[in-house]
Amino acid sequence: MQNSQDPKETQDSQPDQTETIPATDETIAAGVADAVETPQAEQAPPPDLEQLLKEAEMRSVEHHDAWMRAKAETENIRKRAQTDLANAHKYAVDSFSTELLTVMDSLDAALAVENATVENFKSGMELTQKQLTTVFDKFNIKVINPQGEKFDPHQHQAMTMVDSDLAPNTVVQVMQKGYKLNERIIRPALVMVSKSQDT
Repeated sequence: MQNSQDPKETQDSQPDQTETIPATDETIAAGVADAVETPQAEQAPPPDLEQLLKEAEMRSVEHHDAWMRAKAETENIRKRAQTDLANAHKYAVDSFSTELLTVMDSLDAALAVENATVENFKSGMELTQKQLTTVFDKFNIKVINPQGEKFDPHQHQAMTMVDSDLAPNTVVQVMQKGYKLNERIIRPALVMVSKSQDT
């Protein structure tokens, strides 16, 4: 039959599967690049996680120690401040009390005098009052004596309203002097105040 083919021809017509593809410039360049990159990747070792963990733990311990020292120092400062404040409250009048001792000495000396006359007592009291006034001036304690002044509710305490020829809300009489320490009122003056003419 003429349909049969020569096995040799059939074998020659099929492509050779072992045939290699010719190398081009691009494939050569890619191969060179792979060959160059591969050693570099192998040369960079992966990070040592255990070493990194140890370093992190060391830094954590250092930070914790620093925090503990700062906390202890803060606590010491707070305790010292509390002690200083307590001492300030406890001994705030120390120097003032020392100055008052001279006034007490004068009073004791005046009372120790036998057969003292009224004049002697009066002169002794005047001397004691001068000493006390000196102490008040030294510690900036001022007298509030608003006789004839306009009534000031921040410094005066009105005990009663009275008819008067003075302008309304004027201090007619000081029943008890007031005192202030620096600008702080430690005792208001007790006063009588004139009424308004309309009332």
